[in-house]
Amino acid sequence: MTAKDKIPRSAPNSTAPKFNARESWRIFGIMAEFVEATERLNAIRPAVSIFGSARIPADHMYYMLAERIARQLSDAGFSVISGGGPGIMEAANKGAYFGRSPSVGLNIQLPMEQGANPYQDISQTFQHFFARKFMFVKFAAAYVVLPGGFGTLDELLEAMTLIQTKKSRRIPVILVHGPFWQGLLDWFRDRLVAERMIKPEDLDLVQVIDDPAQVVEAIFKHYETRGFLPLPEEHELMLNL
Repeated sequence: MTAKDKIPRSAPNSTAPKFNARESWRIFGIMAEFVEATERLNAIRPAVSIFGSARIPADHMYYMLAERIARQLSDAGFSVISGGGPGIMEAANKGAYFGRSPSVGLNIQLPMEQGANPYQDISQTFQHFFARKFMFVKFAAAYVVLPGGFGTLDELLEAMTLIQTKKSRRIPVILVHGPFWQGLLDWFRDRLVAERMIKPEDLDLVQVIDDPAQVVEAIFKHYETRGFLPLPEEHELMLNL
């Protein structure tokens, strides 16, 4: 028996045409999601995306810290974008909601349904994670990242990767509450830098700040010699994100 004879023959799949048709139509749904979100969010700039755990109760120090940061950003003229759910996302929306600038929630439909928090001036719901993540990056003049789990780390590392590979413009990426992040930053240095997985200067992509007023100050400092909106070359870069 030859190797060719050992390969099982595939049985005809009568459902393939129907499945392929559904996949093709799904592309139009994805396109519509991008178009609708882009049109709704174009007017919110400048904006700051805030991330953190959905599992934090309202009496937790992280929740109160996120609310204070969001309120100060909102009063300083920044729209605040969060994931639209509970925990730190709610705190971010709440702080902005009672501030001067819009509170934006980018909600996601999940099998374990995530309830939208009530502190949203603009609420946009997504079916696809990748479309939602694109909007976080596209409209953000800065990332503020509080303690969180896999989702928070996903957003943080994606932002760092896009900036590192120059697929996105350089924006401030601020980690809040140093004791929470120190172990991860030590691992980046002791493993990723030491074993040449990243360059030492890649660690400069993030900064750790705990005081809300200093978070706002750091964002203004980054943009003190230019406007908050993307420069022409950065706009072109973002089109190929």
